[in-house]
Amino acid sequence: MATVSKLLKAGLITMVAAFMLAIMPLPNWAVELRPEWVTLVLIYWAMTVPSKIGVTMAWFTGLLLDVSYGTLMGQHAIGMVLVIYVIHIQHQRLRVASLLQQAIVIFGLLFVKQLLILWVDGMLGRAPGSWLYFMPTVTSTVLWPWVYLILRNLEQKFTVDKQYQY
Repeated sequence: MATVSKLLKAGLITMVAAFMLAIMPLPNWAVELRPEWVTLVLIYWAMTVPSKIGVTMAWFTGLLLDVSYGTLMGQHAIGMVLVIYVIHIQHQRLRVASLLQQAIVIFGLLFVKQLLILWVDGMLGRAPGSWLYFMPTVTSTVLWPWVYLILRNLEQKFTVDKQYQY
C-alpha cells in the first residue's frame, strides 16, 4: 500500500512538472517545437499504473490543459481520452515493446490527437496556416525515450524500500 502511495506522489510531482513545462514561456522560434509534456507523462503513468491512471484522469488532465492554454473546453480533453484509452487497452504490449516501437505508437497517437485538435480549431476558424502545427508530435516522439527513462528511474527511486538498504 505504501508503494502505491509513493507512486501516486511521484505521478503528481511529475504531472505538476509537466504542466510547468507546458506553460513555460519559450522564444518565438521554439514555440512551434514545444513537446506535449503533459501527454507524455500521462502516457508513461497510464502504462505503468493502469489501474490508477485511466480515461477519467485523462479527461481532467485535458480540461486542465484547456484552461492553461485558453482553448475550447474539452478540446484537449477528448484528445487525451483517446490517447489514454488506446494506451490503457495496449499497456501490456507497450510495456514489453522496445523504446523505438513505443515511440512509433506514441507518434501515431499524438498525430491523431493533433488532428482532432486541428479539426476543432478549423471548425472555430482558428486553423493554423503551416505544417509546423504538427512539430510537437515530432519533438514529443523524439523525446519519448528520454522521458521514459527519466520517469522509470524516478519510479524506481520512489518504490525502493529504504528500510533494507545499508
